[in-house]
Amino acid sequence: MNKIRRMCASTFVSAGTAFLLLAAFPVSAAAADAAALAAKYNCQTCHAVDKKLVGPAFKEVATKYAGDAGAAAKLQKSIKSGSSGVWGAIPMPPNNVPDPDVKALAEWILSTK
Repeated sequence: MNKIRRMCASTFVSAGTAFLLLAAFPVSAAAADAAALAAKYNCQTCHAVDKKLVGPAFKEVATKYAGDAGAAAKLQKSIKSGSSGVWGAIPMPPNNVPDPDVKALAEWILSTK
């Protein structure tokens, strides 16, 4: 019984912490949805918002394409079809992501700068 109480208390603390963080650092619903899409499609396996992993940080991508009117279309194509040589020798494989989700991901990535 004590183990169950500790598990429940831990869950409430985690949920409470998450609530406090969201309250302290509010994000738009669209950004939260896009971050959830990044998790759903395993983007974080190779990318992070603010540091290079296998691929560039999302913030690096946003900075590189800042001011480029065709940036969203370029990112959508890279997400969907993959790319190589843009960020170094390691290619980005194609991803089986529905077009509306690809669009949301690309817009979110560009907003991370």
